[in-house]
Amino acid sequence: MKRIICILLCALTAALSFCGCSGGENKENKKLSVVTTIFPIYDWVKNIAADSDIDIYMLQDEGVDFHSYQPTADDMIKISSCDLFIYVGGESDKWIDDALKNASNPNMKVLDLFDALGDNKLKTEKLVEGMEAEDKGDLDSDEAEDEAEYDEHIWLSVRIAEDVCQKIRDSLSSLDEANKAIYSENCEKYTSSLAELDEKYKNTIGKAKNNTLVFGDRFPFRYLADDYRLNYYAAFAGCSSETEASFETVAFLADKLDELGLDAVLTIEGSDQKLAKTIIEASNTKDAEIITVNSMQSVTKAELDNGYNYISVMEKNLSAFENALS
Repeated sequence: MKRIICILLCALTAALSFCGCSGGENKENKKLSVVTTIFPIYDWVKNIAADSDIDIYMLQDEGVDFHSYQPTADDMIKISSCDLFIYVGGESDKWIDDALKNASNPNMKVLDLFDALGDNKLKTEKLVEGMEAEDKGDLDSDEAEDEAEYDEHIWLSVRIAEDVCQKIRDSLSSLDEANKAIYSENCEKYTSSLAELDEKYKNTIGKAKNNTLVFGDRFPFRYLADDYRLNYYAAFAGCSSETEASFETVAFLADKLDELGLDAVLTIEGSDQKLAKTIIEASNTKDAEIITVNSMQSVTKAELDNGYNYISVMEKNLSAFENALS
């Protein structure tokens, strides 16, 4: 990864040198340019900046998983020259440190959401009972504990989404005071919709027959589960790169289905569902349903063009959770 970044930075330096010699466009007529890494941030910006004339660009629009994304030379140039760059700030975004060192816009504003939210809002990756531990190589147990990382999937908390939208509003307003009123009004409307969605989650999950989820997959929904006091068991943690579950893990999750009388095993988008099917087959009833929820980690441009949006995805997720808990 470091080698790739170095190559891209060399290409970036050459490209920026060429642009500098060409004179560029009149900065007074230049639109405000916002670059985001992932879809949820892009969608929040789009809603807060509605009816204002700005350019919004999302880097990760090719369906590549958030954790394995690698920037192109064109991506690096867009980051370097934008007015506002917004990203999550977790382990998967370590490449950004090098990208920002070569920024050509000295007035660029950067919004690192981990920094903006602060430690009190962030949660570390949690290894729950029955979950496969990620291979830490030659680290001893104490070192492995020190390697614990923050869970990056902050966007899956509707409550955190409200906080982030207000920080996006403030960042846009500081760069474009002429449209401050628009950003404030749009943010108020959008966060009201998020608050309504939060209330739906609270009421629906509060009335559910069960309060435990079983995932035959990674579990990126820790923030959401903690918001609504849901219990969960899963094969892997949310940021895990492991793909093969042991016999013990399969047996444990199958036993939980039977013990708790659950009728569903959940997976996230893109799953081949093989593990979920194996867990169900290992259970006593063998008739649990497989339900897919969307963690929005791999969104395509085609989906964006078809009106894909954060609130509708989270509403569909709520319906999926309601079915799984019934």
